This record gives sequence, structure tokens and C-alpha cells, in this order.
Amino acid sequence: MSDLLTYRARLAAPADAVRHALTDPAALRVWFAEHVDVELPHRFAFWGRYTPEGDAPHQRLLHADERILRFAWLLDGVETTSEIELTPAGESTELTLRQSHFVFAEAMDGSSIRGVLQTFWALSIANLNAWLEGRPLLPRTDFTSADLRGELLIDAPVERVWESLTDSAQASAWFGYPIGIEPWVGGRYAMGGFETGYAAKVVDLTPGRAMSVDWGQVGVSTWELAESDGKTRLTVVQSGFDEGNPPYASWCGSVAGLSELRRYHELPDWQPIWLSVEMPASA
Repeated sequence: MSDLLTYRARLAAPADAVRHALTDPAALRVWFAEHVDVELPHRFAFWGRYTPEGDAPHQRLLHADERILRFAWLLDGVETTSEIELTPAGESTELTLRQSHFVFAEAMDGSSIRGVLQTFWALSIANLNAWLEGRPLLPRTDFTSADLRGELLIDAPVERVWESLTDSAQASAWFGYPIGIEPWVGGRYAMGGFETGYAAKVVDLTPGRAMSVDWGQVGVSTWELAESDGKTRLTVVQSGFDEGNPPYASWCGSVAGLSELRRYHELPDWQPIWLSVEMPASA
């Protein structure tokens, strides 16, 4: 285990297309940030509502070539380092994201905006892949708002989506992490599984349509399904938290997971984009 948060993902495009998406200002404004200032090899900066501490650009470009983009990113008074490396793999690309200064405890207690780094990057990479696949983006997190809600259209019947949200084996498959689910009011929703995981509580359920799970300090997550021309419109809301310190880390993670839920239903030969994730030793 290293001192870096490290993601490896397989993206659905050749390396030159991925690099274009990562470095073209017009593309970046679509899938990544509200505002960008990119002129390689001199500048790579982004800011706005969809960026943690996005009141102004806080990045300093350290290195850029055909395979690697590395920049310093000042967050909560600490200069972190982010690196994105591309490795060609035929018609796809392996992307490796390395991020310094992530501490899991800060994600749990909200004591520093750096706590969002793990799930911010998970959501960003998922949206990069959605853009490359030509799919609608996942809801981007507005770090200036405490209104945590979003919608996603899935090309599958409501009953199939409901089953995949409430069946432990299916949810564990598409989310990429063991989940134990007891789909009834008072039942457990256990991230990590029933034996070792953290068990939240199902507090409301309308069979086939909606479920609410109470996560304690970070609030209540509600999933609601509606039929839309043969497809399923999924609305997700997080509520009941301290609005002075919204749980952006957990929200980004929940939304990022929905990327694979959609791909799970829409791709007949579905495989997740995620190859591995390595947490820093300090986490």
C-alpha cells in the first residue's frame, strides 16, 4: 500500500481520444469543470461549481506530455498532487489516477474538503468514460449547494432496475463492493456485507418504486424509480444532514456508482471500467 490514492480504470476509447478529452478546454467544460484555463505545457487549471473549493483556479501545472498530466492542487491550505497517466490498450485506454493527501477519516467526518478527493475522482472518471461512450453525464456535484439530488435515465424496465438496486448479489456486482441488503423497512443496508460492513437502516420502502436508507450523520439516501417510455428514470436524493457541512464525499460516491448501474443494464457484455483502487496507508 502506497501513500497515494490510486485508481486504475479501463476507458472506452483509444489513448489519443482520452488525452483530447482531458486537455481540450471545450471537452473539459462538458464533462469535468464549469471553467477551465488550459494551454499545455504552460497551464492546466479548472474551477467553478463542480470543483471542490472552486471559487478560483488553485492548480499549478507540474508536467504534461503525451501520457502523463500532473498538477499541484491547493485544497484547504495544503498543496496536493494529482497525476493522470494513460496507457494504450488497443481500442481502449488504461487510465491511472494518483492523488496525494487523501485521508479517509476526513471523508467520514467532513473536517476537510480534501475528504472528497476519492469520490470526486471516481465521479469524474465515470463521467469521462460516459462522455467517451456517448452517454449522458451523471449528475455533477455542485459544491456551492446543499441541494443533493439528481436524475438518471436507464434503458431498462423499472422492475429490472428495482431488482438490481435491492438484490444483494446484483448490487454488489455493479457497485464493485460487497453490499448486504434487506429490502424491507427496518432492514439493514450493509456496505461491506452483513458480517463486516457498516449497516445503515432502511427507513422507508415502496416495493418496486422507492427506498430510503438512513446513513446517520451523512443523512438519508432515497432512490425513486419511474417508468419513462419503456426506460427507467431514477431520481436520487440525499437529505437530513447538516446543511452547513454537506456530505459531498458520500454523495459523489453514490452518484459515481450509478454509472455502473446504468452500464450493467445497457451493455449486454457489461464489464466495469474499474480495474483496481488502492487506498493510501494513512487512510
